[in-house]
Amino acid sequence: MSKDSALTNLELNPSDANVMVRLVGELNENLKFIEKTFNVTIFQNGNNLKIQGSEKDVNLSASALKRLYEAAGKGIEITKETLHLCIQDSHSDNEGKEIVIKTPRKSIIPRGKNQKSYINKILDFEINFGIGPAGTGKTYLAVATAVDALLNEKVDRIILIRPAVEAGEKLGFLPGDLSQKVDPYLRPLYDALYEMLGIEKTENFLNRGIVEIAPLAYMRGRTLNNSFIIVDESQNTTKEQMKMVLTRMGFGSHLVINGDLTQIDLPKNIKSGLSHAIEVIEDTEGIGITNFSSVDVVRHPLVKKIIDAYKYFEDKIGK
Repeated sequence: MSKDSALTNLELNPSDANVMVRLVGELNENLKFIEKTFNVTIFQNGNNLKIQGSEKDVNLSASALKRLYEAAGKGIEITKETLHLCIQDSHSDNEGKEIVIKTPRKSIIPRGKNQKSYINKILDFEINFGIGPAGTGKTYLAVATAVDALLNEKVDRIILIRPAVEAGEKLGFLPGDLSQKVDPYLRPLYDALYEMLGIEKTENFLNRGIVEIAPLAYMRGRTLNNSFIIVDESQNTTKEQMKMVLTRMGFGSHLVINGDLTQIDLPKNIKSGLSHAIEVIEDTEGIGITNFSSVDVVRHPLVKKIIDAYKYFEDKIGK
């Protein structure tokens, strides 16, 4: 063993043999994935695991294995998603109290330092910006926090807003009334609500106006009191639209504005309202700004690599 190599023992005490079966996976596939991810070697002897590699990689892989073992002990099937999340959490700063947002259908736990900071800022500040690539949980966590606030009677309603801008595509004529025309743009917001509240409760709230999902154009001229307002895909607002959104907020309300400045679908000659707003309010007290990066992506690990590759390419050509 070289001077830079470390060796750690994990002595596990499972309640039954099935825990270890779930932990290691079929044909030890989970252990092999951990080995490949962290560039370590894992030796299994019954309920004991030995991990060999650099000190940093050994510590990270041991942290991931402990999380997997905890999940396996709860009877949770170790899917690829579970495996990726445990690996991601091993990289995160785990100091401080764990945050759990409870909704009727599931409990949501922020992953990593930036997601935790994002939730804490939403709880501390009335206006917040979440900026970063897709898959970092910006909208999902904001909706979860809004649902929690509504059910605990901190607000009277939830208003979810999204600009109806085509993502680099020309969709042509869309049939139906205005609601049916804009629904495809708002579908991610419906999906999040269905997952947290269930379809029946979501539809009930929508019919009663307790939850409103609307295109940005519907907000002009309104003042929104006692509401939790979420603006999604805000990189596709103009400067005028963003100013309009920021001045709609009334008393007792919370406003969360999310966007990805690398995915602007506005015409080239129009500046994004999100990038302009960040420049304008950057030093304003009482407004929270959370910047996410590829590290915070909770989708397939290749998504992180793709985001990094695009960023590297665009920086290289000086976009």
